[in-house]
Amino acid sequence: MKRSIFRTSLCLATLSLAAATSSAAPGSDTPPPTGEPRVMDPGPPPSDAIVLFDGKNLSQWKCDDGGGPAKWEVKDGVATVNGTGGISTKQGFGDCQLHIEWATPAEVKGEGQGRGNSGVFLSGRYEIQVLDSYNNKTYFNGQAGAIYSQYPPLVNASRKPGEWQVYDVIYHAPRFDGAGKVLKPGIVTVLQNGILIQDHAEILGPTGNPDNPKYEPHPLKQPLALQDHGNPVRYRNIWIREL
Repeated sequence: MKRSIFRTSLCLATLSLAAATSSAAPGSDTPPPTGEPRVMDPGPPPSDAIVLFDGKNLSQWKCDDGGGPAKWEVKDGVATVNGTGGISTKQGFGDCQLHIEWATPAEVKGEGQGRGNSGVFLSGRYEIQVLDSYNNKTYFNGQAGAIYSQYPPLVNASRKPGEWQVYDVIYHAPRFDGAGKVLKPGIVTVLQNGILIQDHAEILGPTGNPDNPKYEPHPLKQPLALQDHGNPVRYRNIWIREL
């Protein structure tokens, strides 16, 4: 009897040890992960994020016109578009998670595309539209949150003019072979103010040419760009995680 109890205890201990050391779910046919997920501080910003703008300066950015220092006004923790041209990061990025906060002017001027217009350009060429889309009619694939000229947002999640808004973006850059053929198109998911507005959208090519958005091969890592469309749009709290 004692020997039977011992054998039973030994079997249970062995099973418990196997369950504890295995990273696969019990009864799972899928292979176990190769390693334990690393621990990080979620922040914000997350501990592994690259802070692109913390409200102090635009040292991580350059002017698109000539490549000199970015000339947007920085005041009270905010960078404001001021007519000096678009800006791009000095560092290039490929697959990434991007967090960016923006606000259109509180004083409403203009209408349609002339009202609080700017843009976030992934890989420097695939635009997520920034626009005052609160009670402001325009073409659907040109309003806030659109993959410009390609996909309208799933919903209009815009806040009132002057209020801060948030884009959280998951981006997988396109891949090309040695001959420039597209192996995998770019894919983007966007949340605006916590609401899903682009769900694994397949980018058709550069957004600047709506009639022929044909991919042109480029290196995996490219700068992130912000557009100067002539409206004093404000930005703050910009960080990015490489995936």
